[in-house]
Amino acid sequence: MKNRPKSLEPIIQLLHFGYHQAMSCIFPVAIFGTLALSSAIELPFIYRYDAILIILLTVQYLMYRTGLETLDEIKVICVFHVIGLLLEIYKIRMGSWAYPEPGITKFLGVPLYSGFMYASVASFMCQIWRRLKMDMTGWPGLIPAGLLGGAIYLNFFTHHFIPDFRWWLTALVVVVFWRTRIIYRVRTVTYRMPLTLAFFIVGFFIWLAENIATFFNAWKYPDQNHTWQLVSFSKISSWFLLVIISVIIVAQLKHVKANRITKDS
Repeated sequence: MKNRPKSLEPIIQLLHFGYHQAMSCIFPVAIFGTLALSSAIELPFIYRYDAILIILLTVQYLMYRTGLETLDEIKVICVFHVIGLLLEIYKIRMGSWAYPEPGITKFLGVPLYSGFMYASVASFMCQIWRRLKMDMTGWPGLIPAGLLGGAIYLNFFTHHFIPDFRWWLTALVVVVFWRTRIIYRVRTVTYRMPLTLAFFIVGFFIWLAENIATFFNAWKYPDQNHTWQLVSFSKISSWFLLVIISVIIVAQLKHVKANRITKDS
């Protein structure tokens, strides 16, 4: 392998990067695969929403038992599941979207599996962080990041009855994380990327995934009740902000864990 042509190195790097990205997407892929299959196959003796929940719980259990996810990562996923479920309950009440199908495991009109769609973002974050040995430079600290994350999450609730501050919050994101860079490693090479760029890239791909989810009737926006159509591009900004909350929580937990390990050693 020492005589490998240097021209192949970028391709090999890309393949390694793609492999780790794919492995980090196992749980999101399981979600969308389940949505697709359950929409195409009529399930006897069980409601679709309930079957999806059982399948996703089984996938999480298997990922933990096989070592694809650690106990700490499971805990983070549970936190995101609760955060997502609370947001879903509120959005359903406000008529933002709907889950029209019946189900035993629906709580206040929201199927319990829906929290996993938010948790899948956390699963990806945790997996890719571990696989690419990620770190950050220029992290603003708990107080600025925490306050900004809290304001973003609160805005998802308050914009229904007071002005929407998402664009002001987006500007604050650029200011607060202006110096923050993601460091990630592919084999022996270290790369850097502005954190805000990573926010946008992940938010865009989640928007693509959202189009797939609504196509397979995971939920429906009001303008999709009669026929499916592309999810509004404005949703990219929503996912951009939601990804920021995810990164803030995951990054802070990683910092806390790293500090704990350092003190113990």
